[in-house]
Amino acid sequence: MKLIDVTNSHSHLVNSQLENTDAVFIKVFSLGPTTVIFSGAPTHQDVILQNKKRNIKNSEIHFAIENILNVTPEEVEIFPAPHLVEVSVKI
Repeated sequence: MKLIDVTNSHSHLVNSQLENTDAVFIKVFSLGPTTVIFSGAPTHQDVILQNKKRNIKNSEIHFAIENILNVTPEEVEIFPAPHLVEVSVKI
């Protein structure tokens, strides 16, 4: 799996998130057909994985935990939904 930084292509999303949440930074990545939104706030970091055509695979969740958040699966909270998963870690 390979992450491709596509933040510049999602400026509206980034600006909206920065204005309406406690996030201090937003990065958007492409992980194949899955969009990955990484945000950081003073008290937590979040990764949202979204795929409009299918549910998120466990391998994609573990890849995000290890390669974006740089933590172990035991340190995060995972909130699954159809076609979407939020992974959150407290700082």
